[in-house]
Amino acid sequence: MGHIVLEHLVILQVVVPLIAAPVCILLNRRTSWTFALIISWITFGMSTLLLQRVLTTSPISYAIGGWPPPWGIEYRVDEVNAFVVFLVSLIGAVVLLYARRSVSAEIAGRRANLFYTAYLLCLTGLLGMAMTGDVFNLFVFLEISSLSSYALIATSPDRRALMASYQYLVMGTVGATFYVIGVGLLYMMTGTLNMVDMAVRLEPVLMTRTVLAAFAFLAVGISLKVALFPLHLWLPNAYAFAPSVVTAFMAATATKVSIYVFLRFFFGIFGKAFAFDTLGLHMFLVPLGLAGVFVASLVAVFQSNIKRMLAYSSIAQVGYMMVGVGLVSVTGLTATLVHMFNHAVMKCALFLAVGCFVLRLGSSELKDLRGIGKRMPVTMAAFVAGGLSLIGVPLTVGFISKWYLVLGALERGWWPVAVLVLMGSLVAVAYVWRVVEIAYFHEPTGKTALATEAPMSMLIPTWILVGATFYFGISSTFTSDVARRGAEVLMQGLAP
Repeated sequence: MGHIVLEHLVILQVVVPLIAAPVCILLNRRTSWTFALIISWITFGMSTLLLQRVLTTSPISYAIGGWPPPWGIEYRVDEVNAFVVFLVSLIGAVVLLYARRSVSAEIAGRRANLFYTAYLLCLTGLLGMAMTGDVFNLFVFLEISSLSSYALIATSPDRRALMASYQYLVMGTVGATFYVIGVGLLYMMTGTLNMVDMAVRLEPVLMTRTVLAAFAFLAVGISLKVALFPLHLWLPNAYAFAPSVVTAFMAATATKVSIYVFLRFFFGIFGKAFAFDTLGLHMFLVPLGLAGVFVASLVAVFQSNIKRMLAYSSIAQVGYMMVGVGLVSVTGLTATLVHMFNHAVMKCALFLAVGCFVLRLGSSELKDLRGIGKRMPVTMAAFVAGGLSLIGVPLTVGFISKWYLVLGALERGWWPVAVLVLMGSLVAVAYVWRVVEIAYFHEPTGKTALATEAPMSMLIPTWILVGATFYFGISSTFTSDVARRGAEVLMQGLAP
């Protein structure tokens, strides 16, 4: 039995949450949460085994239905996407551990079952996007994750969430349409949808106008999903008005999987030589990434809502990751992959802490948090710890990310980029300090004066992630080694 499970581990990673999702509709509120929690931890366990197997053996190719690639759909798992799958399933499991009280407070009882169904579907879509080796199958999973995300955002009792969900739907549809057009053009030139086969067949026709058009459509479409500045307009409202659990899950996973898709296309399918050496994609990525860092960080400083402030912070962090991509080196890609993991951990911890404030105060407005550090010291301590990591203070994961990014810039001789990366951290100090100042240097008033500490069922998952920000900041061997191996795989492209 165990041998059969290991043999089909790749497909079970996607099938288990997919089949479990509709079951939640048939269960009551508490049972649906318990069931979804068990499924999410099973999924995380499988992703851990999958990552261990890939790191100790070799990339795995799994043919769906016994049809050999490129004729059938192939799931291809290497160090890069095994790391992404591990990250997504980890966040999915920890967030569901936190979800019961938060969902009860923010989502009407009759919609709770549908919420957990949509959550598992979103998890399925993100895992499928990371694992598939077929570009059209990737689109299918992209739509599964996107449609369920729109539904999850709209479950908030705040009516502004409906407009945020609609705005995300419009922008997401544009991005998905651009993606499909790009894939269609590549299929027209290669006659295949398999990523490895497509990479081989593209080589003789790379400089044709059809492939160049496909390159442009894919670059814009995926950048919309990544929320790369200035294509980020859907993100602030989606994060600000969604339920706290949804915000934490999406902030930690959605843009990270989209960045993985970007890497897979432009390093794996098109290849480094064509995408960067010939077309100079990095000449766009680095300036746009740095612009995103400073513009989004400065906008974050002036936000009056803490969730919206952290949303703009996420746009800035995407900028850092894309700068790492634009360095076009093993060290630069290591910085991107490490920061994908590190940012997911620390930003999820921050949004979970904000969810604790929302539970007790019913608000995430900064003016309502006056003196909250004195009433909810454990929760506020978690927020401060996450904020320190966001800034990049030593002994936190944020420092590790900035370290690799600066190293990568210096390796290329781009010292102005290294300086700008460090300056971006100083802007982060400003908006983190605003929260600290309001929480600790004012007296509690109104609802804050009556607030009590968050329940342990929410504090424990929050502090698990806070602990991870320090653990992987002090002992970064695991994340940096896996990221470096993944970076080397990406630089080599997709070998047949």
